[in-house]
Amino acid sequence: MGALITCNLIANKFIEVDFGIPGIDPFIISAGVLPYPLTFLLTDVLSEVFGRKRTNHVVITGFVVSLLVLFILWLGSVFPAIDDSPVTNESYNEVFQNSGRIILASMTAYLVAQLVDVRLFHFWKGLTKGKHLWLRNNASTVLSQLIDTTLVVGIIFINKKPAGEIVDLIGDGWLFKALAALLDTALIYAIMYVIRRQFKLKMGQEIEL
Repeated sequence: MGALITCNLIANKFIEVDFGIPGIDPFIISAGVLPYPLTFLLTDVLSEVFGRKRTNHVVITGFVVSLLVLFILWLGSVFPAIDDSPVTNESYNEVFQNSGRIILASMTAYLVAQLVDVRLFHFWKGLTKGKHLWLRNNASTVLSQLIDTTLVVGIIFINKKPAGEIVDLIGDGWLFKALAALLDTALIYAIMYVIRRQFKLKMGQEIEL
């Protein structure tokens, strides 16, 4: 939830990320993309441990929390700042009131992509009979991140930027997230090793609540 909310709050700032890899240009992405891969990693962990139904509950809860944050941001704009306020009405509105369309785009993309991610994760889990965690972790995330990036960039910039520039932004955002998914493969194995040992789970076994 923390990563999801942070994504929405800092999404207005666009940055350049250069990994210094020869042949790979710097990524032009929203700052909100930085913590976003963490949400897919944790969704995959929840899917592996608690199953599809419980994970979908968490995904929907994240959507509801995002609605609450959107309401609180609006509420903060209703009351005018006092004369000595460190944050003026103008600066508050510049940062947060411009977030409405971005948060709406992010929420829509998040809900669709995460539900797709959970479904694909369990499709691969069933197909491999609980084996090859690396396959379902990456195969589900890479496709769902493409859906997420296309939706969020499309909603934000449709009729605002040329189609070619929108495609470039989608490509940068998706590639960054896909690389993050590949890099977190070792991390999900480490997390699952600890969880399986703690709860005495067999490979592919889930905790029933």
